[in-house]
Amino acid sequence: MSLQTRLLSLVDILLRVPPLFIVDELFRMGLGLPQGQHLTSSYEKNETLHVVGFDGELVDDLVAESATPIFQYDAQFHKLIFMVFLKFFFSCIGCLAALCTFMLWTKHLLIVYMYLISVGVVFISYWGNVTTIKTVMMSMNDSPTSLLEDILSLNFDRIFRLDGYEMVLIENCAAQCGMAYIFSYVHLGPKYPLLQKLWPVIFLAPSFLCILPFPPTILQHAPVFAAVLPLAMVKFVLWSSSFSIIQTVYGGYVHARTFVSNFGLSALMETEWLRLNVPCVLRTFWLLRLIEQAVSLQLPITLDLQSLFFTGKSLLITGCETLTAVLGMTSVISYICHYIGCFFQWVLLTDDEDDKSIGTVSAILFYILALQTGLTGLEPEKRFVRLCRNFCLLFTALLHFIHNIVNPLLMSLSASHNPSLHRHVRALAVCLFLIVYPVSLLAYLWSHHPMSTWLLAVSAFSVEVIVKVVVSLLIYALFLIDAYRSTFWEKLDDYVYYIRAFGNTVEFCFGIFLFFNGAWILMFESSGAIRAGMMGIHAYFNIWCEARAGWSVFMKRRTAVNKIESLPEASENQLARLDDVCAICYQEMRTAKITRCNHYFHGVCLRKWLYVQDRCPLCHDILYKVESENKDSIEPSSNNTREMEVQVNEYEPDEEPR
Repeated sequence: MSLQTRLLSLVDILLRVPPLFIVDELFRMGLGLPQGQHLTSSYEKNETLHVVGFDGELVDDLVAESATPIFQYDAQFHKLIFMVFLKFFFSCIGCLAALCTFMLWTKHLLIVYMYLISVGVVFISYWGNVTTIKTVMMSMNDSPTSLLEDILSLNFDRIFRLDGYEMVLIENCAAQCGMAYIFSYVHLGPKYPLLQKLWPVIFLAPSFLCILPFPPTILQHAPVFAAVLPLAMVKFVLWSSSFSIIQTVYGGYVHARTFVSNFGLSALMETEWLRLNVPCVLRTFWLLRLIEQAVSLQLPITLDLQSLFFTGKSLLITGCETLTAVLGMTSVISYICHYIGCFFQWVLLTDDEDDKSIGTVSAILFYILALQTGLTGLEPEKRFVRLCRNFCLLFTALLHFIHNIVNPLLMSLSASHNPSLHRHVRALAVCLFLIVYPVSLLAYLWSHHPMSTWLLAVSAFSVEVIVKVVVSLLIYALFLIDAYRSTFWEKLDDYVYYIRAFGNTVEFCFGIFLFFNGAWILMFESSGAIRAGMMGIHAYFNIWCEARAGWSVFMKRRTAVNKIESLPEASENQLARLDDVCAICYQEMRTAKITRCNHYFHGVCLRKWLYVQDRCPLCHDILYKVESENKDSIEPSSNNTREMEVQVNEYEPDEEPR
């Protein structure tokens, strides 16, 4: 990527950050809705409101003889409700406008910023002129002569006095010249040469009037008249562009509707996500927000650990107080988790594209945790504690993602006879980390924190990852032993099945435990629709679907075992006379099962073949006579047969046929 492309990408990101600050500020204000006891305190501060008891007595003795304050109370109440509704309405409009601005194309976004800069320049010019005129008028009351008289009399000592209003006037003239030239090049109105030359005169007009001996009334109204023409031009541009704005919005709607009808909603969201570069924008927004919070809090920067902890704690608390701030923090966490995954991929010397989604999954998990725990609505201290707990849950989940990276590598190294010792060492070192770190974490948490539902959840996740790593190491060890055996190990498949079944059973039990733990939290600690929805998703995918899949595998295996036991066992004389290898695994046959079609196979190989179909791998005849009457007689294609052979041999070592 060239430097110019990077700079343009950076500019596009920075242009999309201010709308997020607007949305964040509106969320911080609660969208105009009263917070806490604000509504009650508003009544208490109003002198016309009086408390009325349930028995109709007026507590205030001053109005005990009249019912007029009751009507005043109703009027004030309705007025307050109307103001709250009005604030909420305009806050929602502001959020919608900011989000629409955020989603604009870059060329349209530049037009919006040019318009806003034009308006801002006019108001800054007005504020500078008002401030200057006030200073000049205050100084003129103490001075018998005006600035024009001092210039005509060549009183340079008074003109260039640094502490007088003359210097303020000179500074304002310089600032107004700069703003006039900015306005002349930025504003979107007609660029007539005469009008372009007239803008500096208009912006400098109040400063010129201060030199002349005009009465204070004229000087006070001069900034207003100087701002009228630029504002009129800005308003003219807005009204003349209204049709183009409507056309642009409608064009975007038509484009989105056409895209959804052709490619689907998910494709549209993915395309817009990439076009807007949302993760980078959110990260930039959160980092700038963090810097702004650090400056506003005026936190001392020292090397003291306690001061650094207090600084980091304050920034983390303010860095997740709104939904937009949590989104920005989520993007930063996703960025960090992505590089953690890249680090472990570098350690393991792998480069699987599927493993690079660790940042996205971590971001989704963290944001769901923030929503279901109500992170933004907590008090500062409770918010910090909850944030730390969410981080702990995220890191334990991150260990599961790392195990998903190292597990297939272990299976590959053990089954493929890979002689590269350093790759084995790297994989085993990562497995050691996945055991030592959860154990250390659990020892620390249980020694420093009382038992709670959160601690039970972290413990379940940690023990689960330890069990999964132990299962992977046991299977890895079995495959290594089988790789160095000179004979076929017929019991290998049974051992692998039992170990995997143990690991899946433990994982299933922990899933049930986490479901009941979440139900306890939902009923007695922190209820919410998001938590209830996540519990439903967990119950369906991690409990019901896993139980159904496990039961299906168990039934297939039991059926296959029953079928294999019904087949006759080959004798030693038959095997010696045959002197052949198994047609499924290409290993020497010391024991074998004889099919109805008089073909010889290893019992374990034939059993795995029966997981897929009931036909002989060589002649495609029915293997099991009892169920053959109810089976369809359609022959499998050669492609399906090859795919089944791959599934059967997935746990077998790769050796040359003998």
